[in-house]
Amino acid sequence: MTPPSDVAGINAANVTSWMLQRVPDLAEPLHFELITGGLSNLTYNVADAAGRRWVLRRPPLGHVLATAHDMGREFRIITALSDTPVPVAPVTGYCDDIDVNDAPFYVMNFVDGVIARNAEAGSELSVEARANAGNSLIHVLATIHDIDVDAVGLGDLGRKESYVERQLSRWQRQWESTKDSDVPEMTELHCRLSEAVPKQGPATIVHGDYRLDNCIVDVDGNVIAVLDWELCTLGDPMADLGFMFVYWAEANDSFVVIDGSATALEGFPTRQQLLASYESLTHRDVSQIGYYVALGYWKLACILQGVLVRYRSGAMGDQSTDTESGATPVQRLAVAGLAAFEGQIGGANV
Repeated sequence: MTPPSDVAGINAANVTSWMLQRVPDLAEPLHFELITGGLSNLTYNVADAAGRRWVLRRPPLGHVLATAHDMGREFRIITALSDTPVPVAPVTGYCDDIDVNDAPFYVMNFVDGVIARNAEAGSELSVEARANAGNSLIHVLATIHDIDVDAVGLGDLGRKESYVERQLSRWQRQWESTKDSDVPEMTELHCRLSEAVPKQGPATIVHGDYRLDNCIVDVDGNVIAVLDWELCTLGDPMADLGFMFVYWAEANDSFVVIDGSATALEGFPTRQQLLASYESLTHRDVSQIGYYVALGYWKLACILQGVLVRYRSGAMGDQSTDTESGATPVQRLAVAGLAAFEGQIGGANV
């Protein structure tokens, strides 16, 4: 049977042929659908005629960082973690032949559950499940940070030392290469971050984009798959916790940087509760969490600027976005980062 017409970023005929070699009893034709909500790598639902489902990940269509969007690296990480307590989606295969789909890609099994991208999705969970989701999120993060990287074959994934310094250098390069106007708050925030880098403890896996909506949870709130490993490396585990708090809104926050967060719903733990849970589970010093939240805001601002550039160039396929153009959203993130240095997130204490 003839495959359906191609969607942006997918050569349906070639990908179908590739899948036929790896999936027993694949029922043609395959249907491809771009999953909305992703702001970096492109992610697609893939379904065969029998109703079986997979997920395909590939880089944006153009204008990407030379070291970013490495599909082989992301596939390697997920494969290495598949035999550990860290919940990841089972992988189907990886393709580095650009003649197949114009760019490397990998395919993993579809994991059925809830991705709480916003309040509407979070409302699918009961109040009790929301409480459990927050607790599960922290337990899984602690598990990630407890993995013996050498034992799972990831000891050479990246440099273990000077993680924050490397992040400041990497994302500052992206900011300088993509900014379309000067944002004084970004300059001030980068200076403050550079002048106050905390001493790093033992290196762990750092997911790099760890947050509730990069996880799939079941109806009881248990995290059953951690997604989006493209920024994963080795380094300072506190950076994951700080970045998670950037996205963790509370109902009483006096200002909101990221609108419509599920975590503001009744039932989700507070930031203080999550911080205490992480400290209890890992026995790590969390006293400088404000620094790592500030780093998270600054990093997100740098990423957002790159995303805006890619949208303007058409590199994100057929997706649309209501993200504002210009420096305004970046400036808001930078202001929030400066507030985090004073221990404030959303206008409230961490």
